Amino acid sequence: MRFDATGKVSLDHIYDQPDPRTYFTALRPLDYGVPQQAKPYFAKIITEYRESRHVAVPKVLDIGCSYGINAALLKYDATMDELYARYGDEERAGESREALLARDRELARSRQPPQAISFVGLDTSGSALSYALEAGFLDDVVHADLEEHEPTPEQRAQLSGTDLVISTGCVGYVTERTLTRVVRAQGVRRPWMAHFVLRMFPFDPVERALASLGYRTVRVDEMFRQRRFASPQEQALVLDSMSAAGVDPRGLEAEGWLYAQLYLSRPYDIAGTDDPNREQS
Repeated sequence: MRFDATGKVSLDHIYDQPDPRTYFTALRPLDYGVPQQAKPYFAKIITEYRESRHVAVPKVLDIGCSYGINAALLKYDATMDELYARYGDEERAGESREALLARDRELARSRQPPQAISFVGLDTSGSALSYALEAGFLDDVVHADLEEHEPTPEQRAQLSGTDLVISTGCVGYVTERTLTRVVRAQGVRRPWMAHFVLRMFPFDPVERALASLGYRTVRVDEMFRQRRFASPQEQALVLDSMSAAGVDPRGLEAEGWLYAQLYLSRPYDIAGTDDPNREQS
């Protein structure tokens, strides 16, 4: 079992496969479920944006989208349990990629959402993006590493016009560099943002960068279980990292789960950024 610099077990191999089976097979024993917890929050903010900005088809950019999981949940009302069964059951192990794609395209055809959403995926994994696009989960994909590189003119055009930016777990590996480049690709427009971020990763640098671009960030006063620790060693390493960063894991990560928090960032001119039910970060 390999660990990255943060102490987390390395799961890089699950994101660059030709289909999602390895992803769901690896994450199922860990009870990974943050996309399911994120679903109602994302749905609410999409509805708020649609109604306040009078946008019929909001364009959502999912950073670190992998196989289009968030898109499948929001566009087609899938659930994580359904997707685990869809890709993680042993009976699916022998299916071809083409057979999986055929079933996913049928899912997309049979569950047209009551309110249209356009989903664009940004990821460094070309394989995951290709699957999500072919399956019909994503409407467009941007294969780029915006941590290291400015978007190309073509990528900038794909990113432009974004209404909402979401993520479920990539912030910490993705930093303010990526988010700043996404915002600057919009010109004068400022998309709303909703990021689920593991508590082990500080959000302060992102918040400061977004503030310089005209955003105010608030933190939802709730904790979200991301997944179980893969081993006692991973837990010990993560707790060491959290201790060094001054984050208290008692009652949370110390009990065996990684936890995330939700940060909402909106332009200063948007009503609702001072919602008293949210805790300012």
